[in-house]
Amino acid sequence: MWRKSNTAFQKKNIIPTVKYGGGSVMVWGCFAASGPGRLAVIDGTMNSTVYQKILKENVRPSVRQLKLKRSWVLQQDNDPKHTSKSTSEWLKKNKMKTLEWPSQSPDLNPIEMLWHDLKKAVHARKPSNKAELQQFCKDEWAKIPPERCKRLVASYRKLLIAVIAAKGGPTSY
Repeated sequence: MWRKSNTAFQKKNIIPTVKYGGGSVMVWGCFAASGPGRLAVIDGTMNSTVYQKILKENVRPSVRQLKLKRSWVLQQDNDPKHTSKSTSEWLKKNKMKTLEWPSQSPDLNPIEMLWHDLKKAVHARKPSNKAELQQFCKDEWAKIPPERCKRLVASYRKLLIAVIAAKGGPTSY
């Protein structure tokens, strides 16, 4: 970079960087075989009330966006805010069917593959602040190809069969 002398620390001559991780954001997202649904950025601490608000604001719009039929099921892991009494009652009241989930098995959730994809894509863009990090998350989530989602859903049955065959032990997935 070329600059005039004594201007090294002027804003226009500084390339912003984030060192040592620089921060993080918590997000909630959903997807179906037809593609990614909404992605919500969570401000502050997540608890059952915040989780229910996220579901209220994002699940049904995602169902419409993804053109899902009436038989869709919400898949969530056994995180306490997902399984709390108030969340269970909220899900029942709002007629949202959930998939029964084995304990200690978050790695069975196909969305974990999308979180990995998202993390790599956002990291490659090198966000320099939290606002950029949040925006890059939204941008990259929107770019997830529907074909990727379709493959994850299509391979899910094989994954479950492999886990059952391995009696819960490690698999090639």
